[in-house]
Amino acid sequence: MESNHAEASRTAAEALDSLTMDRERLAGRLRVPWALMAAIGALAAWWVASAATARPGAAYEPPATGWIALLGVLVVAHLVQRETGARLGVMGARAAWATAGILVTCLALFSVSLGLVSLELAWAVALTSAVAFAVTTWLAGVAYRAAVEHVRRA
Repeated sequence: MESNHAEASRTAAEALDSLTMDRERLAGRLRVPWALMAAIGALAAWWVASAATARPGAAYEPPATGWIALLGVLVVAHLVQRETGARLGVMGARAAWATAGILVTCLALFSVSLGLVSLELAWAVALTSAVAFAVTTWLAGVAYRAAVEHVRRA
């Protein structure tokens, strides 16, 4: 009886080790899909650039492009999941902070862009859009790598 229990424990431990090694192999094979990260950056830049067509002031109405950009980000997130095969639903704290950094940066750059438009410097929105693209692409890569590492440790 005791040998059956020991055998079952050893078999369970071997199965658990096998699953851990599979998770390690999966996480090791995943590479940052930079084209998709750049797509997220392009959507962020497009949203920040939409400030150039806005009319800041008392009658300000936010552009509808924000909702379209959000939908685009969700589509790209789905494509990332489909390309990698890994479900990254629970990202971990580092990835969540990187995602929050994307949101804060884009909101700040959009606000700066509105200020530039109000000062009749709409041409300068191209600069804030370029910064949005670069920062968002980089932080999306950071979030992706952190999420993969979280899956590896889970």
